[in-house]
Amino acid sequence: MQFPGRRKKLIGSSQNDLYDHCLQFYGQPPLENISLTEFETFAVERLKLLKTVENLGVSCVKNSEQYTKKLDAEISRISEYEKRRKDHISHFILRLAYCQTEDLRRWFIQQEMDLFRYRFNDLHSKHKTDFLHKNNLKYETVSAEEKKSLQDKLIASSYGLSGTKVEEHDVYKVPFQDALDLVRTRKVYLLAGNAYIPHHEIVTIVLNDFRTRLSKALAMTARSLPAVQSDERLQPLLSHLSHAYVGQDYSIQKNIGKISLEQIDALSGKSFPLCMRHLHKALRENHHLRHGGRMQYGLFLKGIGLSLEQALQFWRSEFVKGKVDADKFDKAYAYSVRHMFGKEGKRTDYTPYSCMKVILSNPPSQGDYHGCPFRHSDPELLKQKLQNYKVSPSGTNQILELVKGMHYQLACQKYFELTHNVEDAGFSLNHPNQYFTESQKLLSGGRDIKKEVDMSQRSQENPASVTRPSQANSKQIFLDEIQELSDPS
Repeated sequence: MQFPGRRKKLIGSSQNDLYDHCLQFYGQPPLENISLTEFETFAVERLKLLKTVENLGVSCVKNSEQYTKKLDAEISRISEYEKRRKDHISHFILRLAYCQTEDLRRWFIQQEMDLFRYRFNDLHSKHKTDFLHKNNLKYETVSAEEKKSLQDKLIASSYGLSGTKVEEHDVYKVPFQDALDLVRTRKVYLLAGNAYIPHHEIVTIVLNDFRTRLSKALAMTARSLPAVQSDERLQPLLSHLSHAYVGQDYSIQKNIGKISLEQIDALSGKSFPLCMRHLHKALRENHHLRHGGRMQYGLFLKGIGLSLEQALQFWRSEFVKGKVDADKFDKAYAYSVRHMFGKEGKRTDYTPYSCMKVILSNPPSQGDYHGCPFRHSDPELLKQKLQNYKVSPSGTNQILELVKGMHYQLACQKYFELTHNVEDAGFSLNHPNQYFTESQKLLSGGRDIKKEVDMSQRSQENPASVTRPSQANSKQIFLDEIQELSDPS
């Protein structure tokens, strides 16, 4: 898909002009061509960064020393130009993936805002002023003479401001209607229709502007998305990105057969995440699971070490306790078990579901037990379940607060900490099999006796595995397609 007229207009622009500042509002889409490999790599790296931002935003106080230090470690140590280019392109790629639903848009805006806040606060005073001017934010800095004359009033009206800080740091003069949040909370001094914003509060004003721009851009992209989804090069990649798993690979089994069937009941109580514990309990009580539950739980068991023979024995022994005899199981259900292990059909060796896949795809209906309890359960039922599993009232309230804020994976991580009696899990939870692995490490004193984790990093929903068009047709992605979706004209 190409847009010749627009492409001709954009080629004259300078890439150096586009990246002349280390921070931007992402108002101008990328101007160049990139390969499919770069498209995938940039998107996954951006997604990893936003996941880290989300986890740190809950586990640490935002903008604290610990928060900043951990986020610093995630910022790539590449050349400044290349860093800015990758930041720019990856943002627009994820716009395409995360504009599709209200939940995805809300998540994307929140993480991008937190990342923007961190980067803006990290700027030197001169670079902040340059950024404001570059983006036509007419917030003038107050002169030293005016600051001196208003010093007492600025200190009295602004929280955390001292005489020394007034002298050393910039104060911005902003039309009061642009600072209504700060006016409402009485954090600024008002004079002649202007709000005097201390240096540490100007980010609030800029963030509001950033949120407004990004929200409008996502809505506009969503309306135009069918145009880009018709491109066979892009559609498979974008459809996977919104629930892509970017952690360790749990599909490669080095420990097949190391888990015995007799261990499963005990392991479910101490090392299974709540979703798998719920499925195991339902299977034992009902002696049956529907297809969604069998897939989610069966692939999890495969990931922790059950062999094909063990899996067939496990499911057969449970189903025959109910309304399914052995002959019916072999005819109606054994095929699907072998299919999970890549022994039937198109012989795909299926991967255990990640948290994002469980949360975002195939929600359970009545009579189903699959899905994420933190996402799909009624809060009262979830509360009862947590109480039954001996989670303390204060711990239950912490989990329910995270659920209320739609931080489902962090709620599961808190469940891990509470059921294992640790203050900090020490990892960011992204996968049910990761939960099991970390639990076994902890319970065995740090020695991983149940699972040898392959440390290779690749996405469960790896777009690279999607069948692609010929190399001649797919070598380049024209980023002016994104320009067409992002430009209101």
